[in-house]
Amino acid sequence: MTAPAIRTAPVPVLEILGLRREVLRPGLPRQAAVFPEDGDPAAFHIASYEGDAPEVLGCGTFFPEPFPGPLPEPLSGPPADSAATAYRFRGMASAPAARGRGHGAAVLRAGTAEAAARGAALLWCNGRTPARGFYERQGFRAHGEEFVIEGVGPHLVFFREVRPRTRRTGDVAGRP
Repeated sequence: MTAPAIRTAPVPVLEILGLRREVLRPGLPRQAAVFPEDGDPAAFHIASYEGDAPEVLGCGTFFPEPFPGPLPEPLSGPPADSAATAYRFRGMASAPAARGRGHGAAVLRAGTAEAAARGAALLWCNGRTPARGFYERQGFRAHGEEFVIEGVGPHLVFFREVRPRTRRTGDVAGRP
């Protein structure tokens, strides 16, 4: 039996808060899963599902935010203005029962495509250090030294270059 296809969709933040809280803020009040960026009019939220099922199995929030510090080298093409073209994502989560089935990768692909359509040249996050292999498989590179977010754990900054959606194919250039 084949697994149902993964579908992604942009959704209101309320649709992903339950999963975000369960995975990233377990045992904490619901408000702990609400991020300041959720209210940013330029932010968007991606959810993933299996087949036609309504249960959110993966999620992420994407919003414009300058890359922290100097832009990593080498980036292809002319240097980008990180304030205008960088998108950050946070709140990436996959339901424990769905891990390893492609939901995180699907959320990143959909978020990357949408950020690219909005003019992003760089996508970055503060990712949990244990997730390094996942981010590297998705084409991200670690930047800088490990740091600790109190109450959450060790993190690294991960980034990857993105390019606007090509008109001919609809694909995002540079996608692994």
